[in-house]
Amino acid sequence: TFWVGLLGCSLLLSAQALYSSSDDVIELTPSNFNKEVLQSDSLWLVEFYAPWCGHCKSLTPEWKKAATALKGVVKVGAVDADQHKSLGGQYGIKGFPTIKLFGANKNKPEDYQGGRTSQAIVDGALNALKSLVKDRLSGKSGGSSYSKQSGGGSTQDVVELTDDNFDKLVLGGDDIWMVEFFAPWCGHCKSLEPEWAAAASSVKEQTKGRVKLGAVDATVHQVLASRYGIRGFPTIKIFRKGDDAEDYQGGRSRGDIINTALDLFSDNAPAPELIEIVNEEALKKTCEDSQLCVIAVLPHILDTGASGRNSYLDVMRNMAEKYKKKMWGWLWTEAGAQMELESALGIGGFGYPAMAAINTRKMKFALLRGSFSEAGIHEFLRELSVGRGSTATLGGGNMPKIHPAEPWDGKDGQVDILVKTLQYSAALNLVLNVIRGYTTDLDVLL
Repeated sequence: TFWVGLLGCSLLLSAQALYSSSDDVIELTPSNFNKEVLQSDSLWLVEFYAPWCGHCKSLTPEWKKAATALKGVVKVGAVDADQHKSLGGQYGIKGFPTIKLFGANKNKPEDYQGGRTSQAIVDGALNALKSLVKDRLSGKSGGSSYSKQSGGGSTQDVVELTDDNFDKLVLGGDDIWMVEFFAPWCGHCKSLEPEWAAAASSVKEQTKGRVKLGAVDATVHQVLASRYGIRGFPTIKIFRKGDDAEDYQGGRSRGDIINTALDLFSDNAPAPELIEIVNEEALKKTCEDSQLCVIAVLPHILDTGASGRNSYLDVMRNMAEKYKKKMWGWLWTEAGAQMELESALGIGGFGYPAMAAINTRKMKFALLRGSFSEAGIHEFLRELSVGRGSTATLGGGNMPKIHPAEPWDGKDGQVDILVKTLQYSAALNLVLNVIRGYTTDLDVLL
């Protein structure tokens, strides 16, 4: 169930929501989130959870108590982000539970940083409510920002594109663009406008500006509209560097637009870096920042040489590219360099190269039993993703100690001179013993 929960592939586990209609916690889904939360003037506290998450289960009774205490004052909701991944992705949820405050500007929720007891949650909500009321008294806008968008098609983080700036901004840059061609009189364009504006802000934040949303008034900038054959409104096109424009075929809600933008971003993003474990920080940061970290223990350099090692590393890089949308961490170390890690994973007993996939949140791992090849690793990860992989608890229930190590210099290994001398001395002594008649065992030299 650990892997099923992690990768979200079990309908059975996903169905085991922690809240029901009898609770004062409002269950939120992609179908009601916009209406209930984003278009509301109320302050919302929203928990993003996964049914398999132990911390989420511990929070559940406290969350219910807080919801009851705040009823009619602050709205308290919960999203099963394991089942509704589009909502989790929309708000960049990477761990569970994550709690967000949707206040005056629903477009930019704040992370809740308070305690996890019902009292702490209530106190945090009331403090946020007090700040919201003070802002309204001072004349700052409150309530839903979406219902107050101005006309046009280029609000806030939507880039206004024209005949003059389009080629430079869209075609001349490295970023990915989603561009809406609209007409001010178009009813469907007016309906899309708040969704487009909200998506633009979320996409800008989650892709660090590498995917941009733009808008072209096609009734004014007719050269652009003619160039791209715009015949109806709104028309959305996708622009990637070096490619022809392609039609956007997705839905028109902010969630649909955001999900498409994130897919475009991950498709064009570089594969995660393959990191050698040379210190504790390399392992800790990579594994804690990822849902899953894949670790390979490769043969000693004297056993493979540089070319052999590079062939193993190339297999891992190819698989990291294949699975880059998962945002997993990819690490490797040399056999014998991190003995505590090998011991915790039970790797040393069946030879190298070896591979394990670790979930540090659950302190569980699974071992690659098939071939260390793209096909073998793909089958290994695929089996885990459907909940069929065999897992075990990481030795001691904690991450093993990592020893500082010199990073590989990319060259063939050099046998230590002392080792060479001892080997030569042993061989010479054996030959002398044969000559002296002490032994006739020359097999050991062969």
